[in-house]
This record gives sequence, structure tokens and C-alpha cells, in this order.
Amino acid sequence: MSKLNLSTRFTLILSGVFLVGIAIGGTAYWRALQGRAQDEITTQGTLLIETMNAVRGYTSNNVRPLLADKIADSPQFISETVPAFSARSVFENFRGQLNFSTYLYKEAAINPTNPVDIADEFEADLLNQFYSDESSAEVSGYRDLNGENLFYIARPLKIGSESCLECHSTPENAPTSLIATYGDEGGFGWELNEVIAVQIIYVPAEEVFNSALQTFTLVMGIFLITFAIVILLINFLLRNYVIQPVNVLSGLANKISADENFSTDLESTALHSITNRPDELGNLAQVFKKMAVDVYERTVKLKEQVKDLIIKIDQIRRQEQVSEITDTDFFTDLQKRANEMRNKGKSDETK
Repeated sequence: MSKLNLSTRFTLILSGVFLVGIAIGGTAYWRALQGRAQDEITTQGTLLIETMNAVRGYTSNNVRPLLADKIADSPQFISETVPAFSARSVFENFRGQLNFSTYLYKEAAINPTNPVDIADEFEADLLNQFYSDESSAEVSGYRDLNGENLFYIARPLKIGSESCLECHSTPENAPTSLIATYGDEGGFGWELNEVIAVQIIYVPAEEVFNSALQTFTLVMGIFLITFAIVILLINFLLRNYVIQPVNVLSGLANKISADENFSTDLESTALHSITNRPDELGNLAQVFKKMAVDVYERTVKLKEQVKDLIIKIDQIRRQEQVSEITDTDFFTDLQKRANEMRNKGKSDETK
């Protein structure tokens, strides 16, 4: 990490913070989406099962009393007077609409009047749960049916009215039209307040959760793209407004420390553009440039002083060398002889 440049360090740190944030935020967001999807499925299932109960209630309270006199005398059984038949018929009309074909409604029983309502193994287990726990009013969950993941809401169906026993107590007491239509083997022997079936609604869950997944993927994709753009933008700004100016100043500092000629660098366009900036880095560049100019002027002055000093040292050294020669006995004797010869020459000229 210490060998990486500033831009790389900043990118790694920002990426680490983003990844931690996206992991925490993404997990929370995904759970929220799943919770919303679960609520949506539950709401759909509850709405549908309550609608079917409304149809059952209307059939029991309004339709059946109107046709009560005709049921016993009719040669053909009037199925519309049966709440289960009405609910199933209305739901089949509902399934015939677009996008609702995968919804299912069933009043599953182990001993049904209509063989269509026979419970499968899964539904029989639900029915046994209501047998063993009479306080249980509703069970919900998921099951795979025909390769599709379905959410279900199941409620117990009890014999709540003695009028139901007119058709379901014994075959002898049942209308002949009922026996002619469904036979005398199923749907008999029921008792008042007994759980005789499980009312169950199936809602397709895969589509809702796939929608949640698509939303999650879209949002996370937007976050990732935005982060990538932000990283590129920050790197661009960092490189052009921080790293490049710092490199200019560090290059000038290296030349100063290496005692190289940096006079041209002081007048460069790069340094001039940095010193003109109104921010902190511009103030730093101005102070640094002033310091560099001072160092340059002192260096030039020092070199001139050193040059003058060297000249003076050379002169002194030559004077010392001359003095060393003239102060010797040999030079003194030689000078004495030269003077004698000069004087002798002058005396000869006068004669």
C-alpha cells in the first residue's frame, strides 16, 4: 500500500468504502424488496380467499334460500345452490382473464362430494394439521406444484349450519338429484362444526420475486455505474488538480536538492498556472516559488562569492610563493651580487 501512488490509494480506499456500503445497503434493500414481495403475495391471497368466502356467503344466505323449494323436486341437481360450486365457478371465470391463469382455488377434502375436490398428499397434510389443532385458523407457505413455486393460504372449512347436513348427513337423507349427479359414496357422514375440508388459494410467487430481483438488479446496476463514473471523475480531478501540480513542485524540489540549474523551471507555464490558482495548493506553490527564487538568488550570489574568494586565494598563494623565494639566503645573495654587478657597471661607465 505504501508503494502505491496517491490516485491508486484513493481509488482503493473509496472502492473499499463503496463495497462495504453496497454490501450493507444492498442486503437491506434486497430484504426490503423480498418483504414487499411477500406482503404483495399475501395481500393477493388474502383478497382472493376473502372474495371466495363472500361468494360462499352470498350463495348460502341469498341463492340457496330462493331455490330451496326447487331443490327437493328438481330432477336435476341445482349445483348453483352449493357454496363450494359457486366459489369454484366464480374463480374459474377469474382465471380465464389474462395473467391470472396460474392462480388456483380449491376446497380440498378427504371425503368430498365432487371428486374434483379430492385432496392431494400435501393438502391432506394441511387438513390433518387443522384436525390436530382446532385453534389454528390459517396456515400459509410455499409449495412446488407442476414445476412452479406457489404461495398458498389455507383455512379450515367447518360445517357451520345444519342446512348443510340436509345433503351431507347420509345418502338416504340427501336429495335424489344429488345422488344422481355425484353418487352415494362421497360427501356423507359429516357432522356439525366438523372440519370437513381445507379452503386453499394458490398464488404464483415466482413472477413477483422475479420482479423484485429485476428491480434490485436495476438499482444495483445504477449504483455501480454511478460509482464507476464518480471514480473516473474523481481520478481525473485528482490527477489534474492535485497530483500533476504536486509532481511539478516535487520535480523542482528534486532539482534544487541536486543542485541542478532550475532557473527555467521557475518561469515555466506549469508552475505559473499553479501559482495562479486561488486554492490552498496555489498558495503553497506561491510560497514554494518564492522560496525557490530565494534559493536560486542565494546560490548565484554564493557562487560569485566563491569565485571571488578563489581568485583572492590564488593571489595570496602566489604572493606567498614569491615571498618564500625572496626570503631565502640564496635569493638574498643573488640579489646582492646583482647589485654589485650593477654598481660596477655604472663605475666603469664613469671612467
